[in-house]
Amino acid sequence: MSKLFMQLWENGGFWIGIGETLYMTLSATLLAYVIGLPLGIVLVITDRDGLTPVVWLNKILSVIVNILRSIPFIILIVALIPFSRAVLGTSIGNGAMILMLVVASAPYVARMVESSLKEVDKGIIEAARSMGANTFQIIVKVFLPEAKPSLIVGALISTVTILGYSAMSGTIAGGGLGALAVTQARPSNAQDVIWLCVALMVVIVQVIQEVGTLIARKTDKRRRTNLKRNKKSARADETK
Repeated sequence: MSKLFMQLWENGGFWIGIGETLYMTLSATLLAYVIGLPLGIVLVITDRDGLTPVVWLNKILSVIVNILRSIPFIILIVALIPFSRAVLGTSIGNGAMILMLVVASAPYVARMVESSLKEVDKGIIEAARSMGANTFQIIVKVFLPEAKPSLIVGALISTVTILGYSAMSGTIAGGGLGALAVTQARPSNAQDVIWLCVALMVVIVQVIQEVGTLIARKTDKRRRTNLKRNKKSARADETK
């Protein structure tokens, strides 16, 4: 094993890297959804076929989202250095990286939310409108509950994407496992450190994947309904 590996193992550097990676990923995901979820809802309801069509606003927001989504993250974080200095007074460290991760991922989240909400059956929406529900009520009581499993899957995908972004942030003085691999292990050619960081990232992704999939299954009303139907059918068959 390399000298760097032993140093990191003894001083808990790997655990610190895991903690910083999770901190940046989860914080950035939460803040990205604070921005991206409302933005995605606005994109849906202001669409030409939306609840309250505002075509000009929808087009402006779509262009902004598309522009930010089209910029590679590694280029975007370099471009955001002056912005980070203006807002936080620094362009290095986990705080600055979280800000950059939010700017990069919020448009991606907005598109994920938009896609999930557009999967909701229009018949349910029309039924709610015919019963006198206003736009806010339809969003809260129809859109979000009906799209919940898809939204959770989208959040899962977004979290994994942001996790990958957090690793790239190590190239400009960010923290986490990416920084260990890029700024410490690579210059000293400590391949064992690099591959352990890769393995730890894979483990984190798998844990997020499993937890997110479990939550999505638990909240899927259609799946629960099918299970109940299957149980009733099985009981009916037993009584015959």
